[in-house]
Amino acid sequence: MATAQVKKDKKPEAKVEFNVKYFPAAKATCACGAEMTVGSTMENIDMEICSQCHPLFTGKEKAMDTAGRVERFKSRAAAAAPKKAKK
Repeated sequence: MATAQVKKDKKPEAKVEFNVKYFPAAKATCACGAEMTVGSTMENIDMEICSQCHPLFTGKEKAMDTAGRVERFKSRAAAAAPKKAKK
């Protein structure tokens, strides 16, 4: 089996030019109204949830039942339950 020869004394050169533009002072805005300055490849970032409004960080749990999903699940589970046969 042939192995590739690797020169350990020669280091690869770093690229000087990058394909993306970096914004060191990008503006990140949350749906709750919080704004923060971060480094990113996008100039403006719009997000739905951040550390100021996320239940994990705030300790306030929000239970959201949109369109009655729990009730629909319970009704489907009851309908799918096997029925007892009469003798």
